Amino acid sequence: MAFLRQLNQNNSKEWMDENKPLYQEAKQEFLEFVAQVTTEVSKFDPTIESAEPKKSIFRINRDVRFSKNKSPYKNNFGMALAEGGRNSGNPIYYFHLQPHGESMVAGGIYQPETEVLKKIRQEIDYNPHDLKAVIEKRAFREEFGALAGEKLKLAPKGYPKDHPNIELLRHKSFVGVRQLNDQQITSSSLILDVSKAFEAVYPLNQYLSVAIS
Repeated sequence: MAFLRQLNQNNSKEWMDENKPLYQEAKQEFLEFVAQVTTEVSKFDPTIESAEPKKSIFRINRDVRFSKNKSPYKNNFGMALAEGGRNSGNPIYYFHLQPHGESMVAGGIYQPETEVLKKIRQEIDYNPHDLKAVIEKRAFREEFGALAGEKLKLAPKGYPKDHPNIELLRHKSFVGVRQLNDQQITSSSLILDVSKAFEAVYPLNQYLSVAIS
C-alpha cells in the first residue's frame, strides 16, 4: 500500500527506475499474498490448485496507445484466479489492491465475449432456479449484497421483454463485488476475509462454468 501511494504521486518511468527495489519488494509481498489465498481457495475449489501466483497477477505497466491518460503504470495490484489461468475466459476470483478505499474482492465473469454471453443467457433461460438459489444464499448476500454487473436497458435479442427472468437476462456481466477500505486491507485477517468472500462466490462460478462448458 505504501508503494502504491508513492507510485500514485510519482507515476513516471524515471521514478520507477529509481525505486525499482521498492517495487520488487511490494510485488513479492503481493505474490506471497496470492500464494496464500490460492492455498485457501483450493480447499473448496480444486480447479485452481495448480494456479501459479506469477501467472495470476496483472502487469503493472499500462497500455497507453489508445488512452488519453499516458501514465505508464497502474496504481494498483490485481489478481485473478481461474481454472486454466486468468486469460482462460473461465469464471474468476478477483482481488484488486488500491489505496484510498479503491480495493475490492469479486468473482464471476466480467463482460464475456458474445458467444459466451449467449451460453450464459441460454442457461438462465433453461435453468434460472439454480442461479437464483446461488445469489439468494445467505453467504452470497452477506458478502456481495446482490448480483452485480452492467445491464442492457432492453431485453436481449431473442428474449421477450416480459420474460419471467428478464432482470437476470439483461445482465452483461455476472459478478459479485465488494469494496474494501484501507483498514480492511491492512487487517491481519485479510487472507481469511478474502478467502471467505471467494467461497461465497464459488457457487456462482460453478453455475457459470456449467453454462459455458
